[in-house]
Amino acid sequence: MKIIKTVLIVLALAVAAILALAATKPDTFSVQRSANIKAPPEKISGVLSDFRAWEAWSPWEKIDPKMKRTHSGELKGKGAKYAWVGNSEVGEGSMTLTEAEPTRVALNLDFVKPFEGHNKVVFTLAPKGEATEVVWNMSGPSPYITKVIQVFCDMDGMIGKQFESGLANLKAVTEKP
Repeated sequence: MKIIKTVLIVLALAVAAILALAATKPDTFSVQRSANIKAPPEKISGVLSDFRAWEAWSPWEKIDPKMKRTHSGELKGKGAKYAWVGNSEVGEGSMTLTEAEPTRVALNLDFVKPFEGHNKVVFTLAPKGEATEVVWNMSGPSPYITKVIQVFCDMDGMIGKQFESGLANLKAVTEKP
């Protein structure tokens, strides 16, 4: 009986420590990656501002090729909307383009599953000689459940590799003549 009581106390202390550590995590997160692409900003922006073109480069499209996709609003550019329902790895959500310029493409990214989330995504495109530096940034609030998850792994670690893969795919797509 004493062993069970000791184990329960240790478990309670561990849970309390995790919850206390989670409370110290920031209220927002930001993940960013960049790549140099040998294509003009207008060409890259054209691909980014057309959700129908995302199937060719987005890493999440390859994780669940059978996901259900819905396009609405504008065909491309500001006001274009894209929604998806996929497997447990890609979840369910939607994106709405809020800005589509040659040097900046921005969108609202709203998740329904596996967790509700409302994030901002910005692609910044800056000419650098014969290339364009593309910076992909996603930021948003960190609700308490996200902070608990971040005790074990941070957002950068969870999605940074997908950003790198997506930028490599975007490079391959937009550097084609």
